[in-house]
Amino acid sequence: MSQSVEQIRHVCALGAFESVLAIKRAVPIVHSGPGCVSKLMVTLGTQNGHQGSGYVGGHAIPCTNASEKEVVFGGTDQLRNLITNTFDVIDGDLFVVLTGCTSDIIGDDIGEVARKFKKSGKPIVYVETGGFKGSNLVGHELVLDAIIDQFLEPQPEIEPGLVNLWSVIPYQNTFWAGDIEQLNKLLSAIGLKLNTIFGPDSSIEAVRDIPKAQFNLVVSPWAGLRAAEHLQEKFGTPFLHYPVLPIGPTETSNFLRTVGEFAGIDPAIVESVILKEENRYYYYLERAADTLLETRLLPRRFSTVGDSLYTLGISRFLTNDLGLIPDKQFITEDTPLKHQKGVTTEFAKFTNDIVAETVFSNDGGYVEEELRKLKLRSRPLILGSSWERAVARDLNAYQLSISAPISNQMVLSKSYVGYDGALHLTEDIYSVILNDFM
Repeated sequence: MSQSVEQIRHVCALGAFESVLAIKRAVPIVHSGPGCVSKLMVTLGTQNGHQGSGYVGGHAIPCTNASEKEVVFGGTDQLRNLITNTFDVIDGDLFVVLTGCTSDIIGDDIGEVARKFKKSGKPIVYVETGGFKGSNLVGHELVLDAIIDQFLEPQPEIEPGLVNLWSVIPYQNTFWAGDIEQLNKLLSAIGLKLNTIFGPDSSIEAVRDIPKAQFNLVVSPWAGLRAAEHLQEKFGTPFLHYPVLPIGPTETSNFLRTVGEFAGIDPAIVESVILKEENRYYYYLERAADTLLETRLLPRRFSTVGDSLYTLGISRFLTNDLGLIPDKQFITEDTPLKHQKGVTTEFAKFTNDIVAETVFSNDGGYVEEELRKLKLRSRPLILGSSWERAVARDLNAYQLSISAPISNQMVLSKSYVGYDGALHLTEDIYSVILNDFM
């Protein structure tokens, strides 16, 4: 018997239309039943940092709203009409056709429909994202596969210093836009140029330039590896896999040294950037030492609940830089089995031989049960989603929302990445503590 899942933190593969919306002037066209897009949009856009819908998002997304008629007789004619009308009324640079469960189950050949438009010169690709294929993280990878195979062309030359970034999942990771900007800032500081595919600086030109990059950079425990491997196979582009989101001076400095070495950058340039950023970071931290070192306030232990990207990055910072002790770390994105060992290994690479126990589960009900079983010797810190607010109150724990869904915060450009991000995370944690204590 299948296990039910409480307190969902992800949506189905069709939710990858948000990855399309994260590319400026890219337009998703959805072939699915009525209501699918609306529900996914509310989950990822409204109830996850109130990110909103943006250009041609939300209720403006073209959709066939397939009904019983299309289930019986097929929906390709309706899809063809929808695509034609979309080109007439929506101004875009790339159009991505995505499917829901209904069209995938009945076997509509959306590829045949899309290819005819492409032959007429339209910038269109297609991808089958029926919900049963997996979560929106899987859907994100499928969208990238479609763009790589159906849209990208070999480039005549490689641009030295140009880097494609594969890391945070747009809209799923609540702070994705700010994270990309901070990673851009870090890479630019050591002389690299980020080819911005998602976010406020994205463009279709950047998408077309993906094969021109000197290398691909995967900053994630596993999400994005498939795209980097695909690009290496198709265009021969090498890639660097850095499995930890860099948060705080210890991890960020190591990140810059690793990337600088891989890119062939003069170590003196990298070290000068690190010295400047670390001095700035410690200036602010030392100013707050009176409060940070107050033992009555300091939470000694913490747990994280969220995607491996954030649980690993934040736990490294809290342990290696702030000196907290990790309790169980809950990884909720249904990490593929082939990557779970690698993720677990990264949670054993803390300073002073500290190892954080990892629990893989996308069932929020199970996570709540495990949190309640923890033997708490002091008030703990729980960094998770809005789902953890209730159990934190019951356990008299401090709680900060850092992973989807986040319904109690509006997130625009906030980021916890890098040196600045670590300061912001410290501010947010201690603001929660001080608000409760004072």
